[in-house]
Formats: sequence, structure tokens, C-alpha cells
Amino acid sequence: MKTIIVPYLILSSLLPDMAEISKALDALGEGHAIDRVNWPGYEYQPKVRFNIAYGEKEIYLKYYVHEQYVMAQKNKSNQSVCEDSCVEFFVSPDSDGIYYNFEFNPIGTCLLGKGTGRADSKVVDADYISKIRRLGTMGTGAFDEKTGDQYWELTIAIPVESFAGKDIKTLSGKVFKANFYKCGDKLTQPHYLTWNPVGTAKPDYHRPEYFGTLEFEKKH
Repeated sequence: MKTIIVPYLILSSLLPDMAEISKALDALGEGHAIDRVNWPGYEYQPKVRFNIAYGEKEIYLKYYVHEQYVMAQKNKSNQSVCEDSCVEFFVSPDSDGIYYNFEFNPIGTCLLGKGTGRADSKVVDADYISKIRRLGTMGTGAFDEKTGDQYWELTIAIPVESFAGKDIKTLSGKVFKANFYKCGDKLTQPHYLTWNPVGTAKPDYHRPEYFGTLEFEKKH
């Protein structure tokens, strides 16, 4: 299983501007690849990377996506953004088996689910999504599939309050389990890429037994 040491970023304020977060994540380098093709029949492989860090109150994520088809038809919280071009962050903060699935399309529309597996995963109230800050390079308006040489970025700031039902006082020194995904169920070229390998017979992201590890470095 893969491990990421998640750095603590010292920024200008407790809730820094999204542009500042975006630049700080760029400065971390090329980051981590979502490049694992686990399932036959889905060999198409967009180039996808991400960087992750954290601040006083938020987890910071930035996805960098280069693909031949991009779509963002969903523009309301908790719609099935996995049918669009979609980047996903599945994360389990504790050892209780509960994980959260944060799913985003290129315009930042988010589905947020919570559960212990596919059978009991439920979407979380959109109020928790409203606290997530997002900044993308493809605007905020819905659009149909675009083809050709497409590149987009999405910067995300997830506050600890968005983990519905959890009381996370600090991220410093914490160890979470997580996986990162890229998919596009209804694109001309459907695909299912993962950061940490998933050993199922067919595409299935709701498998916490295949999560890797996030180690949040301690603040000094």
C-alpha cells in the first residue's frame, strides 16, 4: 500500500485565498500520479496527478488532468458527478471503518458520501458540501463533452467540519487511510484510474481495504 506524507503549509491566514492555496500546491512539485489501470476493458489512461497538503482548518487538494474528453453536465450538489469527468478522494479518518467519498467534476460540483462500503454509503447533507471551497480552470457553468487535447485543474479546500459526524480537532500527526481516483462513466472513453491499486474483478472504488495511507506531518 502506498503512503503519502502530507505537508503542513504555512500560509497567510487560517482561511487563505484559493489562489494562494493553488500556488502553494504547485510549489510542492509534480505530486502523485493517479495512473493505475486495474481492470481489463478500461485501458484508456488520461494523465492525472494531484498534490495534497493541509493547513490549520482544511485539507488542500489540487488535481491536474490531461484528457481527450472532458464533461461537466452536473451543477448541483450530490448529483452523480462520476458520470462527468470526475476526480475523487475517498478517505477514512478513523479506524471505525467509516469513509467519506468526495467526488468532483471540472466545475467543482461535489457529491459527498459517507459509509463503510457500497451497500450502506449515503450522500451527506449538502450543507457540508457548501463549506468546501473550490477553484477550477474550467469555470463554474455546466457544459457538454468537449473533445481534443483537454487540460484542466481543480483546487479544493476541505474543512474538517465537512467530515459529518466527526470531531477532528487537528490534522497534525494524524494518520488517515485514503485512495484517489479518476473516472468518467459517461464519457466517450470511460475510464477508471486509481492511485493505490484496487484488486477487484470489476471497477469498484468503494473498497476501503485497498486504501493507502496519509500521514499528516506534525506542525512545529
